[in-house]
Amino acid sequence: MSTVVNGLEEITALAGADLGRTGWTEVTQERVNTFADATGDHQWIHVDPARAQAGPFGGTIAHGYLTLSMVIPLFAELLEVTGVSMGINYGLNKVRFPAPVPVGAKIRLAAVIAAAEPVGDGQAVQLTTDLTVEVDGGGKPACVAQAIYRYYA
Repeated sequence: MSTVVNGLEEITALAGADLGRTGWTEVTQERVNTFADATGDHQWIHVDPARAQAGPFGGTIAHGYLTLSMVIPLFAELLEVTGVSMGINYGLNKVRFPAPVPVGAKIRLAAVIAAAEPVGDGQAVQLTTDLTVEVDGGGKPACVAQAIYRYYA
């Protein structure tokens, strides 16, 4: 279930909030191949199922950066912001990929708002979010990141 906030004051009030978890999303070979085409990263562990079968993961795996990019639509499942002129991805403080995402696996996002602070002249709020991409049945997360978003009045 999505948290809905309206305007900068309600965004600021999110500090410390646990936004919960998204639903599960399958990572398909088609998505991996499309990402490989978009980025030019055609390493065999991502795009060659036959060769990857004999590789270290027993099959193809998603690119780490594909996993990170999936945070964007998944985060939108957890937080809906209204009453602002725009929101931007401001950056990342830290990103790690502790475990691979096998093609065919399902992932979901867990998010906690680490901080919510006014910035500049008070016409914006910066959210610092602790994000964890979980793999269904996995012992370790696929991605752990701290992302920063800014919302403007």
